[in-house]
Amino acid sequence: MKLQGMLASAATPFDHTGAIYRAKIQHNFEKWCRTSLAGFVIGGMAGEGPLLEADEKLEVLRLAAPVVPEGRTLVLDVSSEGVHAAAKLAKRAAETGAHAVLSMVPHQYRNLMYGPEAQMLFFRALADQSPVPILIHNAPQITGVDLLPDSIARLSHHPNIAGVIESGTPASRVQEIRAAVPKAFIVLCGTESSLWDSLKSGANGAALAIASIAPYATIAVWEAFRTREEEAGIDWQARISHPSILVTDLYGVAGLKHAMDLNGYYGGPPRLPFVPVSADARHEIEDAFRDLKG
Repeated sequence: MKLQGMLASAATPFDHTGAIYRAKIQHNFEKWCRTSLAGFVIGGMAGEGPLLEADEKLEVLRLAAPVVPEGRTLVLDVSSEGVHAAAKLAKRAAETGAHAVLSMVPHQYRNLMYGPEAQMLFFRALADQSPVPILIHNAPQITGVDLLPDSIARLSHHPNIAGVIESGTPASRVQEIRAAVPKAFIVLCGTESSLWDSLKSGANGAALAIASIAPYATIAVWEAFRTREEEAGIDWQARISHPSILVTDLYGVAGLKHAMDLNGYYGGPPRLPFVPVSADARHEIEDAFRDLKG
């Protein structure tokens, strides 16, 4: 599987009852697809994946697939603590239109799953059973479990493990992984604040929550990197760094959705137990995204 450029970690629209808002899913994907985004991650952390049932993730994918043009990559997050559930969802995802699936490192049994052998066994078993390539999502700040470069290097030789998304790790980690894996292995940045440095360190692109709000800004960083315009790349990196912190680390998915509403996408309410951001937070987000419209 070839993949490079910017992917949006897509938010999931809900109505006021907390049900999936089908018309708004199609609205968002239609707008996103007018940009040159390379693809989408559905049902991930930005999409409130842990709050979605498997059938709901598949429903979002089913609604998005006809809207997304050929050549864009659809990735469904199938993260689960067990191989059986993840593999079952991966098979259904392939039938529904996913080109690849994504899984975090299992972490509920943290003390037992921390060893590299258990981690690698999970991903190898999932890759053996998945009809589409899998991407590893290494996010130690979320899971408390860090999949180290040596383990990723060993997993990279499995024919159905296509790449890794590194979230919350320094850009130097991208460089370590890139030096240890085959050239065709995909390494994506999952952290907005380290996007430019990660690209410079060898990342093939990124999968970012802020691309749900301001896809053109993330694409601008990618294009600056691709055309070797370092000054422009550093400038755009500076523009997205503070706003991205507000809608990921500080206010989370509720802040992300408010910023989407500001930019002509449908964010809407988050799903319980998340609640909409406060009036002060809304003003802070509005100020931060004032120059990132469209």
